Amino acid sequence: MGRLFLKDDRKRKANVNTYSNVEATSVRWLWYPYISYGKLTLLQGDPGEGKSTFIIRVAAALTKGEALPGCCKPDEPVTVIYQCSEDGLSDTVKPRLMEAGADCSRVVYIVEEEIPLTLDDERIEDAIAQTGAKLMIIDPIQAFMGPDADWNNAVKIRHMLRNLSSTAQKYNCAVVMVGHLNKMTGGKNLYRGLGSIDIAAIARSVLMISRDKEEPSKRYMYPIKSSLAPEGRPICFELGENSGFRWIGECEVNIDELLQQNTSSVAKKETAAEYLRALLINNDIQSTVIFEKLDMLGISHRTVQAAKKRDGNSVVQKRECMVLASGFGGITV
Repeated sequence: MGRLFLKDDRKRKANVNTYSNVEATSVRWLWYPYISYGKLTLLQGDPGEGKSTFIIRVAAALTKGEALPGCCKPDEPVTVIYQCSEDGLSDTVKPRLMEAGADCSRVVYIVEEEIPLTLDDERIEDAIAQTGAKLMIIDPIQAFMGPDADWNNAVKIRHMLRNLSSTAQKYNCAVVMVGHLNKMTGGKNLYRGLGSIDIAAIARSVLMISRDKEEPSKRYMYPIKSSLAPEGRPICFELGENSGFRWIGECEVNIDELLQQNTSSVAKKETAAEYLRALLINNDIQSTVIFEKLDMLGISHRTVQAAKKRDGNSVVQKRECMVLASGFGGITV
């Protein structure tokens, strides 16, 4: 006879505490002020800008206990988990690590021969616990969302990232997620991340890599979101076909020009319009959810409304949603 499950109507009591019982601690940094221990960092850029090469060089320096630009040496060499899905381990990843001078005995990966790894996979925690890794690199993040990933499903995306964040915090391990940018024009930075807006929202630091227009071999890494410290100065490095990789160090550069975006209200409206398209490309989303998501990234309700008005969109109410009849291709908010 099958078991009978009855609904438990008892109210769940809240377990409350006061902050007077919380011991204040300081944020610890792997590379101040760009990558912190126990937190999620997003590194993004256009294809071919050198994201993977850059993060491999960061990992290589740490495995040898070397200082990164603008930062002091780590207390000891760092063990790194480098999880890459786009390149062959033997013909691409290993040669890149060797070229970067990494101590490959301190670079590990999770074997995925039978079951592909996902961001909420328990093997991530197991690998960090086994190796004592203080840095995990996921390259690219889009490849580890799972086969049924729905970028508009905020609940699922946030659940996966919360699990990853909890693991990072539990073991005091920095997690860097490498992300591709989409092809939207106009607004770059946070709003062009390929995938869910929630990834950039949950990450405590978002770093961008761009190349110099005048000197294509010169690249810059710079923060576009820094929740735990003042934004650091751009880091310049050289990446050329003949010259290879070379650290140049901290530099002064016009970030607005790199982003090809100004801070005028027109630019913000364009950014809001682009992100609405990205959010709504597959599914209808309630307007309250839309405003909440955009608000987390600094786009106000007024800016969203102005973007719709500027593009000549008519707004009608439909099952608690707003339908944008034109301008956004008939998609639904």
